[in-house]
Amino acid sequence: MASTTWTTTGVFTGPGGVLTGEAGTLTGELTVRTTWEPEQAHVAVQYVGASEWCTLTGSPVPCPTPEVGRAVHQCAVEAVRTGGAVPFAPWPAISML
Repeated sequence: MASTTWTTTGVFTGPGGVLTGEAGTLTGELTVRTTWEPEQAHVAVQYVGASEWCTLTGSPVPCPTPEVGRAVHQCAVEAVRTGGAVPFAPWPAISML
């Protein structure tokens, strides 16, 4: 089964920004990308206009289907908007699906 990707541009971080594995805390306007592969979703962010993607700390996450992957993406967008520089954790919000 092929991978599926969702991308949301123009997402502003909440107070404290978001925590990434490669660059530490990022703040400001970001693009959020989630790629679903069988059994897991990878979430990354980048500054708008940049070429380098940074993995959101806490990614990848277990993800059984592309439909759940889409929900993980929406949780990631909301996590960026919330900020707080904490590891990304879409559960328990996803477990309610």
